[in-house]
Amino acid sequence: MLPVVPEVQSHVLAEFDCLDPLLSALRLDSGRLKCTCLAVSRKWLALGTSAGGLHLIQREGWKQRLILTHKEGSITQVSCCPHDEDFIAVATSQGLVVVWELQLERRGRPERVSVSWEHRGQTVTSLCWDTAALRVFAGDKGGKVSFLRAGSSKLGKGSAFVIFPVQTITTVDSRVVQLGYLDGRLLVSSLSRCYLCDTEREKFWRVGNKERDGEYGACFFPLSRGVTAGQPPLLYCARPGSRVWEASFSGDVLSTHQFKQLLAIPPVPLISYRSEPHYNPAQKSSQSIAFPRLLYFGDQNLLTWTDSAIYVFTPQSGQVLLWTEVKDVVEIAVYRNELFCLHGDGHMSHLSLLSVERCVDRLLRREAWSLATTVCVMFQHAIAPSRSRKSIPIDRLDHLRSQLSVTTHLDLIGQLEEVVAKLEPLDSASSSRRSSISSHESFNVLDCGIYRVISRRGSQSDEETSSLVSQSMLEEERLKEFSFVQEEEEQQQQGAEHGKRQFHLPMSFCPKHSRIALQAVRDSVSSFVKKTTEKINTLQMNSDLWPRPPDSKDGGQGHVEAVATTCLDQGNAETDLQDLITATEKALSQIQDPLVLLDPACLKETLQEWIPVLERVLAGEGEDSPQQNGGQEDQREAQDHHIPDKASTEENLRVWSPKPLPPDLQAHLTQLATLYLELDYFGDPVVQKERGVVEVNAFLRRFFFLLDQERVRRMCLLGYGDQPEVHISFMEAMLELTQSSKVVEVIQKGDLLKSLRCLRELQPWSAPMLLAHLHRLYEKHGELAVRSFTQFYPTILPSDITAMAKHSHFLAYLDNLVQSWAEEQRLSFLGSLLQPETLRQDWLELALTHDAPQKSDTLTTDGQPRWHSHFFSWGYGRLLSLLIRLPADLASKQKMAETCRSHGYWTGYVYLCCELQRRTEAFSTICRLDDMSLLEEPSGMVPQTMDEWKMLLQLSQQCSNTPAPSSAHALSLALASNGTSPSLTNGGSAADHIQTEVTPENLVLRLARAVGPDRALGALQEVGMQSDMELGPHSTLVCELLRVAEKRQRALIQTMLERCDRFLWSQHA
Repeated sequence: MLPVVPEVQSHVLAEFDCLDPLLSALRLDSGRLKCTCLAVSRKWLALGTSAGGLHLIQREGWKQRLILTHKEGSITQVSCCPHDEDFIAVATSQGLVVVWELQLERRGRPERVSVSWEHRGQTVTSLCWDTAALRVFAGDKGGKVSFLRAGSSKLGKGSAFVIFPVQTITTVDSRVVQLGYLDGRLLVSSLSRCYLCDTEREKFWRVGNKERDGEYGACFFPLSRGVTAGQPPLLYCARPGSRVWEASFSGDVLSTHQFKQLLAIPPVPLISYRSEPHYNPAQKSSQSIAFPRLLYFGDQNLLTWTDSAIYVFTPQSGQVLLWTEVKDVVEIAVYRNELFCLHGDGHMSHLSLLSVERCVDRLLRREAWSLATTVCVMFQHAIAPSRSRKSIPIDRLDHLRSQLSVTTHLDLIGQLEEVVAKLEPLDSASSSRRSSISSHESFNVLDCGIYRVISRRGSQSDEETSSLVSQSMLEEERLKEFSFVQEEEEQQQQGAEHGKRQFHLPMSFCPKHSRIALQAVRDSVSSFVKKTTEKINTLQMNSDLWPRPPDSKDGGQGHVEAVATTCLDQGNAETDLQDLITATEKALSQIQDPLVLLDPACLKETLQEWIPVLERVLAGEGEDSPQQNGGQEDQREAQDHHIPDKASTEENLRVWSPKPLPPDLQAHLTQLATLYLELDYFGDPVVQKERGVVEVNAFLRRFFFLLDQERVRRMCLLGYGDQPEVHISFMEAMLELTQSSKVVEVIQKGDLLKSLRCLRELQPWSAPMLLAHLHRLYEKHGELAVRSFTQFYPTILPSDITAMAKHSHFLAYLDNLVQSWAEEQRLSFLGSLLQPETLRQDWLELALTHDAPQKSDTLTTDGQPRWHSHFFSWGYGRLLSLLIRLPADLASKQKMAETCRSHGYWTGYVYLCCELQRRTEAFSTICRLDDMSLLEEPSGMVPQTMDEWKMLLQLSQQCSNTPAPSSAHALSLALASNGTSPSLTNGGSAADHIQTEVTPENLVLRLARAVGPDRALGALQEVGMQSDMELGPHSTLVCELLRVAEKRQRALIQTMLERCDRFLWSQHA
């Protein structure tokens, strides 16, 4: 039984859509690239990334319109201008604040119209736009608050060339937590206080007298509804212990709202497709919370959040509208009643604040039947009143009940019926308006308030006598109301096609144009008219087509011959069927004998005796040749219709039985036919291909209606992998077999998310049926669809995707599938997928050849590593690191090492050399790569003996440390695009770069820290190097300091040992 939520809960947070495909298309779901911040407006969803990119997503259609790149670090803050959406402000990790003008209306390139380095070296913690002017306020970790103006050609001639100075407004006592601006007032919330600033008069006030310690937000609260409309805005400041100050626009504290006891209620369940709503009435403990941010939200509401929950208050009434548990919330951006949540693991969720009846209405429109029923049952108080009949009439609930499956939702159906029984009728006012409606008529109320009356007057005979022709004429008249002109949509598409990179995601949350909705109505009416016209034409057939009695001149001879032929064919069919039953029973009885079943020769002989009977009885059904039909007229018709050579030699595909078979016979035939196909008694496939005939494929196409689909699927992957035509025929049969499914209609509409939701509702899945639907999705959406197929594992295996998709798309699927598991389980899970073991090498070569750097950038002409080429980004680096770490035999590890070396994957090569105890090759590679970090754990290899340190010293002296200009340039480009680079490429000092080089000096310093300076200098001399020539002044000083530190450490140890000794002797005495 589902629990019932109390009546005070009238609103819910609902998640109708999934943003995972959007993040996947932007590659923001990978480990090396994550979303760091977000902002939302009426037109844009702006996503900042860790690599310094800003993705601008157009909310209408969810199309990516722009990517704004920044080389000054990752994006930490982003804010959209509220009054001109052509401007957007961005802050980076290095303290840069940039204002971009997008110039989409003029089809120009985006420009940086204002740049501020006022916060250089500090983290910008908050951005806020002026509500009337092109002015941005910024606050940082040090407490500094500044503003910068943006010049634009929209402000008049020459204004775009004016550089406005950046001004510092104030510096508060601690880190800025949140900024807000309204009607000339700037609100600054720090760790200890809230400040109010009049930016025109340059005056400051403190809000309240008491300090605080921690992250507490503050925001303005416009009063624009009801009796408070026109009054000055209020402001709210968070306080410790779940309290909020309410202050006037001048900063005077008016009252304190205490929500600690009001929050002692169970959380309202989150309505989401990801999981079933859960409500625990026993969870009623008070909450003392620090609200880190406050946002004006929806209709006179206040929103805040913690890392585990979202809270919505109505401060004018001092009540809690709702609070809902949402895990790992980092940041929230709001627009009207919509929330976009950024979570700690990088994924996003799109929530909406809705009343319960509106939530149920949207769920019904999306055909989420079970979830809509759950909401109706849990929120009975919101569904039962008469006011809900406008959006949720009784007939919609009856339709909802009819959509639930009796086998899987029996309890839900019973609870829904109890809710329907409690529904209140419409109020008395509505009843008086309906009093004129006859009792012979039924009606329902549309969303706009119009009553639609369904007349029941007239008898059934009157309806039957109505002419079909007149009905079709009426439908044709209705079609005149729907005439559509699509020039506007074409102009929008042409306007979107400019020099920027775009893509379109067929998501279910794309808003549909009203013309598209009317077009759907028109298509529905056209379909009805077409079917009606066909029925009329059928009823008004030409009289020549009706059967005539036999002519008296022929004496009825032709009729007698036809009857005799029919009787003879029927007798032969019964005889053939009896022969098939006899042969099948004989074969089954022989197979049940263990001596036959366990002897391949006897089993083959038994099945080959049975196959000719099956061929004679069922193979020829439905294949009428011209000789069987008789007559030259059919032969001439066959000659007129040219058939290609391939089609003439290919066997017809039959997914349905040509004649009705008894159920027990059908089961026995399925068992024998599938066994015959699995044992592969068709001969050598090479000989078959030379003859131009593949007997396996022909047998599968001819008797597919008899075969076990799941066993055939496994057989195509395991037994006939070298014959792709067999798998093609299997997929062709499954596509034809599932053509009548309702899911096919949804897939053909092109909505990927809705298609996936329909497939999830088909559980429990049949693997062959599901594979056919996924094949359709892949043909329509390509890589975007393949990335979402991970949710169907283990019903659909990677081997199925390999046979279906391209290699590059399969890698994306495999990478997503492995990353969907917990980090500590990924290695064992990937090992379980390697069946057979040879797949490891195949997958490794695929990952090394797709989305990988060019060999010329990682290998020299003589096959040696290029300088710093291990810093190049490998698109499937996470998958590669797992593949090389999998346990394998010696030969496989050696082959993998050579493969990594031939492709220039040096980090993997060094790891495999360490496992294979080829340490000399690994150290030689590290010296050529010239990176000291490779001599550190866990990713590198640490020398273990003095001999290895001496060998490293010799190798470092031999290898050249100067990179080729071409490779250095290519490396800098690659690292800039990846967002991660060594110190020199990223703007670091030359000294930092020198310290990372594998030189004798750096190696001696590293060795000195490990074994002491004396032994390190001795090793340097043993390899034939002079210490005074190899070591610089800095290294010499370090060695001296290490020598002094070592002596002092020895003295300290000696002192401690003596004290311990004296203490023990004293205790002994």
